Amino acid sequence: MESTSSPDPPIRVVARTSMTDSLKGCGLTGMRINKEELGRKLVMPKYLRIILRNSIRFKDPNPSARNGIGYSWEENVDAIPPEAPMVVFINSKSGGRHGSELKHRLQQIIAEEQVFDLKDVKPGDFVQYGLGCLEKLAALGDDCAKETRAKIKVMVAGGDGTVGWVLGGLGELNRQGRLPVPPVGIIPLGTGNDLSRSFGWGGSFPFAWKSAVKRALDRATTGRICRLDSWHVLMSIPLEEETELPYSLKSTEACSLYEGLEVEGEFPEKKSCFGGVFYNYFSVGMDARVAYGFHHLRNEKPYLAQGPIANKLIYSGYSCVQGWFFTPCMSDPSLRGLKNILKLHIKKVNCSDWEMIPVPASVRAIVALNLHSYGSGRNPWGHLKPDYLERRGFLEAHMDDGLLEIFGLKQGWHASFVMVELISAKHIAQAAAIRLEIRGGEWKNAYMQMDGEPWKQPLSQDYSTFVEIKRVTFQSPTIRGE
Repeated sequence: MESTSSPDPPIRVVARTSMTDSLKGCGLTGMRINKEELGRKLVMPKYLRIILRNSIRFKDPNPSARNGIGYSWEENVDAIPPEAPMVVFINSKSGGRHGSELKHRLQQIIAEEQVFDLKDVKPGDFVQYGLGCLEKLAALGDDCAKETRAKIKVMVAGGDGTVGWVLGGLGELNRQGRLPVPPVGIIPLGTGNDLSRSFGWGGSFPFAWKSAVKRALDRATTGRICRLDSWHVLMSIPLEEETELPYSLKSTEACSLYEGLEVEGEFPEKKSCFGGVFYNYFSVGMDARVAYGFHHLRNEKPYLAQGPIANKLIYSGYSCVQGWFFTPCMSDPSLRGLKNILKLHIKKVNCSDWEMIPVPASVRAIVALNLHSYGSGRNPWGHLKPDYLERRGFLEAHMDDGLLEIFGLKQGWHASFVMVELISAKHIAQAAAIRLEIRGGEWKNAYMQMDGEPWKQPLSQDYSTFVEIKRVTFQSPTIRGE
């Protein structure tokens, strides 16, 4: 165990942070926000709202009578753009019963056409058709559309997965050379809300949510813009193995992840390749297995999960029935550490060579973490002292430093102490790129997750499954809520 905690007891830090979040969430900080004045800062002129909505509805970015329904920009040459134009994406299924109520409240504050329910409007459609239409209007000489496009910001009401979905959609603008990319703020509706916590938007949906929503929108108009690393995952699976992957991993062209590595056995003649992006963490092992079981339980019995608190209670109870807590009592080697199935290679910063890193025999979950927040606000990497950092060759961790912190969790007791920040996790490495080789045998499946989306990965005894993680060059602009 590394003695790396700060002089103040970590548990006090957790309690203080939770209390601060609670006060902010309950609306006990800050000043009253006038709804009408806030609306004037956020709401676009009516002709732009109509054009934006219909461009997405008809999937047509070209300005036309169909898009504008009579609201021609040429008739609105004197229109004044708002000070801080904003659109909101909401996952109305998040936040328990508050999702639909929040949607209605946002439509009252901003405008119905500027609030998008993700079950109806996908981030990609907003980027391709909505922003595309604003850009075409700007090219035709519409100064109001030009300034609105340049200044527009995006709020996301949802959990980490929802935020990542929107960030990924907006990232397409950079790949297409359509700048600027709108910065993103967050209204937390999920269970863990680690992205929201990391940028000062709070860890839970507030009790006094009606006033808190106004403050969140107001803070987004003036909040400092930060940069967030994102990480591309590329996975190669032997074709004989079938699996149900999360929606964030999409099929991609055939890839080879074998260059520069010595691998066990032969390569499969046919393989399937998938790619995706994460912003917080990628993990393999027992933590993903618990998450996978919880998600399936919640899908089968949705009445059990009525909000973040209920979710956390069910999650905690479910983790206790897994074999994680009683690993030392298990005689079957297939129930022990990841070393049985996994090889880990990394590239260190400013280094082009892959280096093999031993996987500790006691580790049952390996996490590659980008943020300081994991598992609903915990910091398992810890606040490391300068002399320890120097001794291990580590750098101080930041969300925009181009590095992932790789740590291990042992049996459930170890993970529990890490989650209450009494101890740090097992530090393994810091990496600018990661490759995992996973081979079956005693293990028939491996459990993985990225940003809270878990899946069960079947393993082959004859061929390896490979995972490669590399940083995306573009850093997503994100608004600080503090």
